[in-house]
Amino acid sequence: MLTADYIELEQEYGAHNYHPLDVVIEHAQGIWVYDTDGKRYLDCLSAYSALNQGHCHPKILDAMIEQARKLTLTSRAFRNMQLPLFYEDLHRITGFDMALPMNSGAEAVETALKAARKWGSLVKGIPQDKAEIIVCRNNFHGRTIAIVSFSTDDQYKRDFGPFPAGFRVIPFGDAAALRAAITPNTCAFLVEPVQGEAGVMIPPAGYLREVSAICKQNNVLLMLDEIQSGLGRTGKLFAFEHEGIRPDVVMVGKALSGGFYPISAVLASREVLGLFQPGDHGSTFGGSPLACAIGRAALHVIVDEKLSERSAELGPFFLELLQAIDSPAIRTVRGIGLWIAIELNEPARPYCEALKQSGILCKETHSNIIRLAPPLVIEREDIVWAAEKIRAVVERLGGKGRG
Repeated sequence: MLTADYIELEQEYGAHNYHPLDVVIEHAQGIWVYDTDGKRYLDCLSAYSALNQGHCHPKILDAMIEQARKLTLTSRAFRNMQLPLFYEDLHRITGFDMALPMNSGAEAVETALKAARKWGSLVKGIPQDKAEIIVCRNNFHGRTIAIVSFSTDDQYKRDFGPFPAGFRVIPFGDAAALRAAITPNTCAFLVEPVQGEAGVMIPPAGYLREVSAICKQNNVLLMLDEIQSGLGRTGKLFAFEHEGIRPDVVMVGKALSGGFYPISAVLASREVLGLFQPGDHGSTFGGSPLACAIGRAALHVIVDEKLSERSAELGPFFLELLQAIDSPAIRTVRGIGLWIAIELNEPARPYCEALKQSGILCKETHSNIIRLAPPLVIEREDIVWAAEKIRAVVERLGGKGRG
């Protein structure tokens, strides 16, 4: 079939809840993807950081095939050999006492919300059904009813109410606002260390240290959503490590799978996750032997191939090349590790479409921001090539020179 045929089938029989670029990818390896016509593209999105290890990493693929031949699913009604080994690897690599595996990032966030409320009731002594969780403006934690209830993006909420209560919204990057919002019923503060969907929004230096101290002073759980920012993307295993803090709860997903299978997890102290009792929470596929084998391999690749260190080295190099582009179309270029945003003074979609024609796949966010997040296995020469392609597109579409 032709590319247009695949697109027509999708438009005819699929719900229209996405607006993808019109490229139909047929296969991929490492940082490169290939469409049905055989054209090659540099993947500069990495499935929103699910592919930090690159496409079809052979070690993760081998682990998946080996486990799939033995056992794929038991449900949590029974035990399996891979789950305790997955727990052990998560503890050894991250240092957190306990983990609760789920499937998607949104499920991990839902799990954390339940854990925080249970902790608030049983440990902090908040009256039943009165627990409050503070979140930040322009957050993105998923698309379930509970999660979109505290979104500040109108599209995520419109026509989906009524919504559950118990959430308070404050500005992102404003520690004083957090202090002012805390009440005796506050059980947790949920925040992304870097807001990805908002456009790689990086808080002021010292912000996480200050909010960590505020949470400790007020007996409030600090819960960090590291689903996009974690597992090497920002140049550290976790983004919170840049400020030397230790949150109470962390959500991970995306790169925990290496792109092979939906895997997420909540990491926390025994004081928090140890409160769950049989029947309180669960998932048919969460913690399956197949998921655990893949997750273990994905973690080992991140550590063994030093992908966090690669991001720390190559991210500033990529950022410097992009910040050197002189165009009135560019408002600012910012980044942390191999996670970069080019904020434009005009819509970003035409730029993403032009970059596709030039062999680079990326995606706009918030209409005027190009988000770049290549696999962490990218090489320096590929970054130079990409930066020149991006420069050519920006200069062609946005005009040369500021003023």
